[in-house]
Amino acid sequence: MVVSGDDETVPEPAAAYVRMSTDHQKYSTENQLEAIRKYANDRSFEIVRTYEDSGRSGLRLDGREALKSLMNDVRSGQANFTAILAYDVSRWGRFQDADESAYYEYLCSRAGIRVHYCAEQFENDGSIGSNLLKTVKRVMAGEYSRELSVKVFAGQCRLIELGYRQGGAPGFGLRRQLVDEHGNPKGELQAGQRKSLQTDRVILVPGPPKEVETVRRIFSLFVNDQKTEHYIADLLNSEGILSDLGRAWRRSTIHQILTNEKYVGNNVYNRISYKLKKQRVRNKPEAWVRAEGAFTPLVDSSTFLRAISIIEARHKHVSDTELLERLRVLLISEGRLSGIIIDEMDSMPSSSIYRRRFGSLYRAYALIEYDPGRDHRYIEINQELRRRHPEIISSLIKDLKTVGASVAYDPATELIEINSQYSVSIVLSRSFALPSGALRWKVRLDTGLAADITLVVRMDGTNQSTLDYYLLPSIDMTLLKLRLAERNPFSLDAYRFDSLDFFYQLAMPAKLENVA
Repeated sequence: MVVSGDDETVPEPAAAYVRMSTDHQKYSTENQLEAIRKYANDRSFEIVRTYEDSGRSGLRLDGREALKSLMNDVRSGQANFTAILAYDVSRWGRFQDADESAYYEYLCSRAGIRVHYCAEQFENDGSIGSNLLKTVKRVMAGEYSRELSVKVFAGQCRLIELGYRQGGAPGFGLRRQLVDEHGNPKGELQAGQRKSLQTDRVILVPGPPKEVETVRRIFSLFVNDQKTEHYIADLLNSEGILSDLGRAWRRSTIHQILTNEKYVGNNVYNRISYKLKKQRVRNKPEAWVRAEGAFTPLVDSSTFLRAISIIEARHKHVSDTELLERLRVLLISEGRLSGIIIDEMDSMPSSSIYRRRFGSLYRAYALIEYDPGRDHRYIEINQELRRRHPEIISSLIKDLKTVGASVAYDPATELIEINSQYSVSIVLSRSFALPSGALRWKVRLDTGLAADITLVVRMDGTNQSTLDYYLLPSIDMTLLKLRLAERNPFSLDAYRFDSLDFFYQLAMPAKLENVA
């Protein structure tokens, strides 16, 4: 509190910081704010600003935009508050290094701003007792996340062993089947759809007969006819057969089918781990969690093992020196290197071999004295998205007409006018990974087109499949650029949809009797 010259108590200006991940309802931002307001009233604080991180893990500062903003305001010296009110130590953060949590509080203290933990049983007054309790609480907060990580991982492994699918696209020739807690089928999940009940599970089942037959044909061509992945991809493309993503086949997509155990009915998990927001790790096969015979196989095990044997024989006796020499030859012929370029060459081992032998592709590049400079993968991804853009527009127009909408398309601006009432601009937003592994999307809103609605198609982590959609009305969008995280404030995620069903409902012309 602040006392004026005439002994009148003036409330001390304070900022409230709240954070909610997804672990406990008691930590909802509303409950935190209620407790913080009561604390402020009891101690003569006036909350002048609130910083909110919703759906954010407390393990790292990455992704916690509100805490970053708070710390920037503190460092700037322009903060209009002299205290920060947080619900408890764990809401400030579950940092795995307790010193990191202390560091951010120290920055506030150095700026003359004291942090209060409103729900804790101690006053954060700098006394020996409070400092000891605070340190213990910080360690406990980090330990909670470690224990939770172990429990969650054990639960995921158990579900894998029971034969349930743990996310990801099903792949060509397979489909995701939703089942209830007793294993009874409830229907097929389409692309972008997710289960709504916690007790429901997902399994893989054979897809359309033509796709299943194509998968078996791929294995037969490779194993029995000794054809390469490039040959098989060119053959399918010449016959007009598209992949599960509706795209032309490539060597790498054929290779993925030939090496994926799900086609022999196995459920495999933990190939790559990323625990507690630390470095992404490619695990050795002995660390994988596997349930054999979990799904209906599309090919028999003997055929699959023969395919694996052929692939492994390509590099089984290749020394590190020879691997690097092949990489040099490829660099001379192509002029540059990338994982995609390596995977598309029949004469080359897969890029995963180089990662396994040398730790990473960049380590292999360094050994042949090749400097890739900027990561050129984004160029290939952008080229692919530009190629897909007209296909998506064409598909969208077809679906709009199916629901009875009147559609006019302007090729010059690529705007879609619906029912002569409003216009829509389509934006494909590629994902990119931060060093922490978290995904981000940058969206540029083209205000020059003056579209009434911008439909943002957000791509998943592979930039091959659609993750979700944002329907952004121009009247609510004041920024030219948006930076989206995996979870965003309600002001943005209110416009997020898992499918385009709502968009199509908007486009359906109203019946006269309904209007009346």
